[in-house]
This record gives sequence, C-alpha cells and structure tokens, in this order.
Amino acid sequence: MRKSLLVLCIVLLPVTGLAASGGDAHLRDMTPDLHDKASLQNGMKLFVNYCMGCHSLKHQRFSRAAEDLEMPRELVEDNLIFADAHAFNDQMSNALETAQGEAWFGAAPPDLTLTTRLHGVDWVYSYLLGFYRDPERPTGVNNTVFPLVAMPNVLEPLQGVQRQVCGDAEHEGDGSDCHLELVHEGSMSPDEFERAMFDLTNFLAYASEPSKLKAQALAPKVLIFLFVFAVVAYLLKREYWRDVH
Repeated sequence: MRKSLLVLCIVLLPVTGLAASGGDAHLRDMTPDLHDKASLQNGMKLFVNYCMGCHSLKHQRFSRAAEDLEMPRELVEDNLIFADAHAFNDQMSNALETAQGEAWFGAAPPDLTLTTRLHGVDWVYSYLLGFYRDPERPTGVNNTVFPLVAMPNVLEPLQGVQRQVCGDAEHEGDGSDCHLELVHEGSMSPDEFERAMFDLTNFLAYASEPSKLKAQALAPKVLIFLFVFAVVAYLLKREYWRDVH
C-alpha cells in the first residue's frame, strides 16, 4: 500500500507542478517588494478600480490594508470604497453572485486573496501582461499563460490592443515561436503598463499574506534577542560549571 502511494505521488508531482506554472507558457520574472509602499498603494488602487467588480479579496479588509500600507482612513473611504454596503472595516468583497458570474463568463470569477500563493507571482504577472486580441473567443481576447481564458481584458484601456504573431503571420493557435505585438496603444506606454502590473501583482502578493510585513519587521528584533540570550546563557553556564572538575 505504501509503495503504491509513493508511486502515485511521484507520478502526480510533475503534473501538479505543470498545472501551477501554467504549462509551457513563458513566464516573466517578478520579485515582490513588500517594503515599497507606493507600489502597494498603486496596486490596491488598480485592484479596486479594475478587478474588484468581479473578483474579491474575502480574506482582506480595507482597514487592514490601510494600516499596513500607511494609507489614511479618509483617503480609503473617499477613493477606494465605492459601494454603500461597504464600511472601512469590511472585507474587500463585491456584489457579484456566483450564478451571475457563471452566466456571464461560463465560470464564476475566483476570489484572488491566495492567487499568488496558488500560481506564483511570476504566473500572475505574466498573465496580466499576456492578453491579446482573438476574434474567435467569446470575449474577443485570449491569453498566452491561460489559453481559452473566459475573462475579458479589462485592462485594455491602459495597455492597448495586442495580437499574437508567429513569424510573419498572425497566430492561428498551432505555433510555438510566437510573441505579442502592440497594434493599438492604450493610455499607458508599455513600460508604464508593465510597472502598473508589477504594482498590482505586488499588492496581490501582499494580500495573500498580510502578516509577512510585520513578521519581516519583527525578525531582526527576534534575532537580536536570541543573540543576547545565547550570550547570557553561555556566561551562566560558565558560572555554574566553574567549580566542577
């Protein structure tokens, strides 16, 4: 029985790793910076304005984010809390019902609180940059990281319109040497949009583990305490054993 379970784990491990990384898609490198408060604040603004209509952060509260990201309560209430049903201490949820999401998109939009822990920050960052025009899809777009994606590209006004090109011909879905080409500019330049998506991914990385900020701030104090305790313990040990031969 144990041998069978071991074999099953060995067989399934590569499959689960492939699913988490997005298959053969090329992922862009992204390293979160949870100490960049300006980035996190801009990421929260982007999430509320462009994502929260469909996606929620049920395990995050406006008040906790405001405290951690050093945002005044009045600023959050005036600019980031739009629904009358929401208060400053409420969870970052929305009014979209599961049945509505399934009817509109074919699947209910998931809660994004733990999405960076599920897929990884590289996957999320690459996904946000990977939308391109595909007339054959119901929403008119596809994604290099998540093929046949049901989500419309709500960030298109910022990014502009991309198409996928393989060699000299537009992608037909069967090529591997392909790249994205910007055909209509958005309100942001490519560099500005990449920075904005970094900020959004950075905020989602923070939202997946808000306590990490305080843990990192506490870590040096803990190390100093352990060092001082080790010195005191060593001196005490020498005192106890000084007369023992």
